[in-house]
Amino acid sequence: MSSAHRRDAATTRAAILRAGVEAFTRFGFDGVGVREIAQAAGVSAMLVNRYFGSKEGLFAEVVEVSMTDRTVLGGDPATLARDIAATLVRRTSPAADDLSPFLLMLRSAANPRAAEILRENIERHVEAHVHEVAPDTRGTDRAAVALALIAGFWLLRKVIGSSALNETDEKTVEATLTRLFEVLLPGPASRG
Repeated sequence: MSSAHRRDAATTRAAILRAGVEAFTRFGFDGVGVREIAQAAGVSAMLVNRYFGSKEGLFAEVVEVSMTDRTVLGGDPATLARDIAATLVRRTSPAADDLSPFLLMLRSAANPRAAEILRENIERHVEAHVHEVAPDTRGTDRAAVALALIAGFWLLRKVIGSSALNETDEKTVEATLTRLFEVLLPGPASRG
């Protein structure tokens, strides 16, 4: 296989993946088909299946790619609670851009197989990251509860537009979230 052919294959695969991220984020797993994704990528449905095996295979890779980025979770154990709270408040502000991984999850979770793929990736990537930066959460439900708090806050503030969450001073909301995350994800100072 020539390097030009490999490069074209890599370019085609990347175009399909980008089209899949966009389509599944906008319409959810059940709201879009392989043909629509292929058309957006400028390829045939047969090529989508060739590169990803099926719509489910493409979705699994889209979720994998989407869940590996750190969009809310920080990496410094000493400031984890404060950093998550500040990022969450900033990223859910009414003026902020939508967060693709959250919308991907929200719009696809009704499909049982999509929910299974989402759960596997959340546990493998997002929960595992929490366990790395907050080792005291291993063997407990605290990482999952912290992620549920993030998802619930995101849903109520950004998607539903909760008046209470959007009209309260952001520093006040951030302080409340920080206290909650300090309980769920205690930093090194809390343990000593």
